[in-house]
Amino acid sequence: MVVVACVEIRKRRGKMATATATATATASCAVSFRNTFGGVSKASEIGFVSSLRMCCPKLPPPSPLTFSLSAPPPLPIVARRVCPFTGKKSNRANKVSFSNHKTKKLQFVNLQYKRIWWEAGKRYVKLRLSTKALKTIEKNGLDAVAKKAGIDLRKK
Repeated sequence: MVVVACVEIRKRRGKMATATATATATASCAVSFRNTFGGVSKASEIGFVSSLRMCCPKLPPPSPLTFSLSAPPPLPIVARRVCPFTGKKSNRANKVSFSNHKTKKLQFVNLQYKRIWWEAGKRYVKLRLSTKALKTIEKNGLDAVAKKAGIDLRKK
């Protein structure tokens, strides 16, 4: 069902212009307007809509809407810039220019993907950890550092 409407639009200099618009009757009553007067394309040139007169017959009752009860798809897992062993995360700092103008910036943790031999599991474990955590693992051992951080290496 297509409805034609007449819209009066006042320009800033007091001249009147008319535009016709077409509207398609849907369940959401979406209306799309099409300007048909003298090539005016910008909204600032049109001015404001003073009145909108639409004559439309009584619309039929909308069809019953169907809703899907399924959950939306899960969001992808994004690796955070936080070391799981030491808890190090990015630092908010100032970037200082030559004129001493300060702007905020982030100093990220030096995270590396590393394959480390896990002696208790007799296999390699691929981890994303900071270089500070890597030094700590070399000093204290992977089991001790993982236990202190509360990380279960069996599921990785």
